Amino acid sequence: EADEKTVYTSDGALELQFVPEWVAIIGSGYIGLEFSDVYTALGSEVTFIEALPMLMPTFDREIAKQAERILIRDRAIDYRTGVFASEVTPGIPGEKPVTIKMIDAETKEHVETIEVDAAMVATGRVPNTNDMGLEDAGITTSRGFVAVNEKMQVLASHEDDTVIPHVYCIGDANGKMMLAHAASAQGISAIENIVGREHEVNHDAIPAACFTHPEIAMVGPTEEQCIERAEKEGWTLGKSQGSFRANSKALAEGEANGMAKVLFNKDTGKVVAVHIIGIHAADLIQECSNAVAAGTTVKELSMMVHTHPTLCEVLDEAFKGAVGMSAH
Repeated sequence: EADEKTVYTSDGALELQFVPEWVAIIGSGYIGLEFSDVYTALGSEVTFIEALPMLMPTFDREIAKQAERILIRDRAIDYRTGVFASEVTPGIPGEKPVTIKMIDAETKEHVETIEVDAAMVATGRVPNTNDMGLEDAGITTSRGFVAVNEKMQVLASHEDDTVIPHVYCIGDANGKMMLAHAASAQGISAIENIVGREHEVNHDAIPAACFTHPEIAMVGPTEEQCIERAEKEGWTLGKSQGSFRANSKALAEGEANGMAKVLFNKDTGKVVAVHIIGIHAADLIQECSNAVAAGTTVKELSMMVHTHPTLCEVLDEAFKGAVGMSAH
């Protein structure tokens, strides 16, 4: 029964008939983070169990630090990092707790066992590609993921880039970027290629958002990845930021927490990535995504006029800062 499940994924979490007093969330990616936000708002206590050595492993580190301060520290949330939930035994709501046995991710030694009211598994999605007869068509998947090229044409495998004629794969099944809007963009791109209008999706220009309070949004690589990329490709990385604390609208909304960080190529002036944590970050990221897609420079962006008083002035501040103009 949906209302009796004590161990579930994000699908089951939406059908929950009770609010667990203490819930363990296995995985601290954006889905786990979103649900921790919901659970603490409903009065639950949350424990994150993260296998990697740091919380929110896919996020930009500076943003993750801010998120920990804003979304975790002041709430009924604690966490364990560097541990696997090796055994999860379901319970019965109100009668028997869920037991979770944790082992060290490195040594595999038992670390601790906790008893909670519910456990949510938020360790990512698995592609639904089994039993489709892919092998019969000469397609070898990797952990269920189908290999594709930039035109969304299916390849024989991740090692063998032979194109399988007339077969395209879009969305989560190719594992390039597991987001609904990325799947839509890939679908449009596939059709363009099918009808003979060549097109490739620029995944670096696809924004993503985490719908917490406040929101987190990003486009392009993390700062850590940008540093690596700049070193490998031989360009200089520039960085500039804007603050919600200095923004009239954020202050008027009583939501002054957060920052926007612009990472750009100092040699060309082009925006490489933007990371935002703050009120309505998911809406604010769009102009940044457009800038990455169009190759707009920070010099051009610094001269573009933003409405006052609006939240997008946080970005105006960052763009102006990138070229040495002070916004305030």
